[in-house]
Amino acid sequence: MVSFDGRAPGTPVEAWEADPRLLDLPPLDGAVVPTSVSRLVVLAAHPDDETLGAGGLIAHAAAHGIPVTVVVVTDGAASHPGSTTSAEALVATRAEEARVAVGLLAPDVELVQGSIADGTVREARAEITERLRPLLPGPGGLLVAPWRGDGHRDHRVLGEIAAELVAEADQAGTTLLEYPIWMWHWGSPDHPDVPWASLRLSSLDAVADAAKRSALAAYVSQRRPLSDAPEDAPVLHPVFERHFTRGREVFVVAEPGSGPATEATFDRTHARRADPWRVTTRWYERRKRALTVASLPRERYGRVLEVGCSIGVLTGDLAPAADRLLALDVSSVAVQAARERLANLPHVTVEQADAAADYPSGTFDLVVLSEVGYYLAPDAFGRLVDAIVDGLADDGDVVACHWTQPEGDFRQSADDVHARLGADPRLHRVSHHVEGDFVLDVFSRDPRSVAERTGLR
Repeated sequence: MVSFDGRAPGTPVEAWEADPRLLDLPPLDGAVVPTSVSRLVVLAAHPDDETLGAGGLIAHAAAHGIPVTVVVVTDGAASHPGSTTSAEALVATRAEEARVAVGLLAPDVELVQGSIADGTVREARAEITERLRPLLPGPGGLLVAPWRGDGHRDHRVLGEIAAELVAEADQAGTTLLEYPIWMWHWGSPDHPDVPWASLRLSSLDAVADAAKRSALAAYVSQRRPLSDAPEDAPVLHPVFERHFTRGREVFVVAEPGSGPATEATFDRTHARRADPWRVTTRWYERRKRALTVASLPRERYGRVLEVGCSIGVLTGDLAPAADRLLALDVSSVAVQAARERLANLPHVTVEQADAAADYPSGTFDLVVLSEVGYYLAPDAFGRLVDAIVDGLADDGDVVACHWTQPEGDFRQSADDVHARLGADPRLHRVSHHVEGDFVLDVFSRDPRSVAERTGLR
């Protein structure tokens, strides 16, 4: 179970150090030489992230004359839920602690403190992106951000923002590093989400190590009780804190192509976990599938196509409504899992294919696009829509369901995807369901409602 409760000890340092891979990691200098960069910018979701994840790197760079900027995005007020300490007082305390800590890392570091509410990085994504853009280090610079795989939502989203900004054309030549924090807590050496191949080790010299320890000690509100109340217990358990005082730092080197999702991306995702998005266990996912199936305008279809079937869970729910069902996915790992799941359904065929590049021949009575359209660039998705409608039966239906919250590997938004489908003059929107986190549309060549189709009016 992934946990973000720093009051719990989590995985001890000894469990990590027992694995020889940790100390055998390639050195950070093998990927990027910190002393050769023109400027260092470190992003922190919360006050103390910068010190925990990259304090030694900050001290080392500043000691070698590299200009350093530290950007703390949120106010840190949510660190003690239920605390008797007022939010205003906690915001002021954490801001002062960050000022002192960064000054201990290096006196000349520029500190930019944001005012985004703790826990709302995703909601403030657009605002944060625009605030960060002018602060980027530029060509020859080094941008350091929370690791996108860290699990904590604020960390993940800020890491995604950093990756998106670095991918912009005017940032060519900027290097991106990511620092894990919560991975040391919820993870273990054999956890499937630990990116061993992308980890790099930075051993701290005595000066940088001492500076980091002093800076961490400045975060008294996180390391000592605010009061005797249980809600005011220290946020950093001593066992958890030890991961950041061991004389080294570990960074994730962003892989080329780690932005847009690819076949290899999905293969890795499915290889790490049998059910990567927990579609079989989450009530949200089970309910969404039930709504998707319930939205079908017809009780029965002849030939059905599902694009992006993953491990075949929705495929199984669609199967009773189909005479023949073809399910496609770009991931060979997902396809194998789907085949095993659906082996008892002879009228279902699962194939590995990229429908946007090689759309299957023949006519389909129903095409289902669930959580797949936004992984395609707009031009590629436009070609897919053209192929879908060209191959759709005269009374055929298209069901599209997509998560509306932004993610780092999306090439476009759910709104963009559904707008492109709705813009095709050959399709009519026959139903439209919107919730806070997803949109579900049914388009059809047949403009009639279900009541009209079944003779009720």
